[in-house]
Amino acid sequence: ICAGLFGGLIPFLLDRMKIDPAVASGVFLTMVTDVVGFLSFLGLATLILL
Repeated sequence: ICAGLFGGLIPFLLDRMKIDPAVASGVFLTMVTDVVGFLSFLGLATLILL
């Protein structure tokens, strides 16, 4: 859900800032999905261990 949402939102925002979305959106999308995955993994581990 998060990757789909940001996959559509990031290129739109980059286009409005006059940055080529084809070049820059991959980096930002990868960063967002990695951060969300890492935080959700740590959140689940915290819930299980506590």
